Amino acid sequence: MWAGVAGIASLYIGSTLPTPLYPLYRHQFGFSEFMVTAIYASYVLGNLAALFALGRLSDQLGRRPTSLIAFAILFASILCFLASTGTAWLFVARALNGLAAGLGAGALTAWIAELEPRHDKARAAIVASAGNLAGLGLGALIGGLLAQYGPWPLRTSYVVYLAMLPIIVVLTLAMPEGVEHTVRNTDELSLRPRIGVPRNIRLAFIAPAAMAFATFALGGFYAALTPGLLTERLQQHNLAAVGALVALFFGAGALTAATTGKLTPRPALLISTIMLLVGLALLITAEHTRSMVTLVIATIISGGATALGYRCSLQIVNEIAPAAQRAELVSSYLLVCYTANSLPVIGVGLLSLAVGAASAHLAFAVLLAALSVIACATGWRFLPRESRTEGAHAR
Repeated sequence: MWAGVAGIASLYIGSTLPTPLYPLYRHQFGFSEFMVTAIYASYVLGNLAALFALGRLSDQLGRRPTSLIAFAILFASILCFLASTGTAWLFVARALNGLAAGLGAGALTAWIAELEPRHDKARAAIVASAGNLAGLGLGALIGGLLAQYGPWPLRTSYVVYLAMLPIIVVLTLAMPEGVEHTVRNTDELSLRPRIGVPRNIRLAFIAPAAMAFATFALGGFYAALTPGLLTERLQQHNLAAVGALVALFFGAGALTAATTGKLTPRPALLISTIMLLVGLALLITAEHTRSMVTLVIATIISGGATALGYRCSLQIVNEIAPAAQRAELVSSYLLVCYTANSLPVIGVGLLSLAVGAASAHLAFAVLLAALSVIACATGWRFLPRESRTEGAHAR
């Protein structure tokens, strides 16, 4: 199980490793702030392509082969970053990066749930979400530190990361397969796009999907707002500081995910919604007052809100997932997450062109606050009064 956690963390390190480097890419390749949004969109397209077209691949092929394919695609992505001599390379690299994350996340999340020693789906959700968030935080931190203080700012972090990947591949090869019956030849393998939720659990899926959408939308909004806020409003151009702030967001999330294991879905939904609303208000306040202290507090609260909603919603998905369709259902869940994570980034970028960044951020904050309240009400309506985990503890 812990090898699976290391795998999912390493997968997501690659997702945020380039984040602190975008100011350098903009300077070197001469593109606009909106182009950063477009490059991010290519990552999301890669995510969605993997989840839509390949979401059930590991249910057929097995967790290990699918994870190894994801790491191979990730390796190719990092090579594209290393070879980049223009903006087009970044689009290719980020699309491959998103494809690897989408493919590997579904397989590894399902695999972790299968390898949890006591078959405790709540604990599996905790360690998977904590590993995910820890990887996102480490990627930003490593990228920022090596870009600011290491040689070759646009190359060193990728070289270090490439040196780490073979270790993760060896760990993956040593993990026991989680799927009992895999296809034995390519003729049995179905790559027909299919992603969905079995009919008998669709109502149960509404609550975790609504919870995940609201919290991941907050993460996307934070990603859209923070870089410009740091460099333009707060005049903070130190790349290590940019990486550290992003790492703080995900680090606070990882800590929250790891320490809220006894919190059941209903109170978690309410608490994460309150934290989300407070985090949004503080982010907008930090932008208008140009306060670093307020931004740091907003980062911690927003990271905690995102993680709490993610951990609890993933726990519910793990509990309701049929064993033979686990990766397919997790991929459906991740499709909701990635869509929610990407819409604010793309939307804020487009709206900023028309009304300016500050007005665009305020408009999206109000919209996201309304969505979070709706998600909370929806989740409260469809969440059971007592989850399976609660019932198991009671017995």
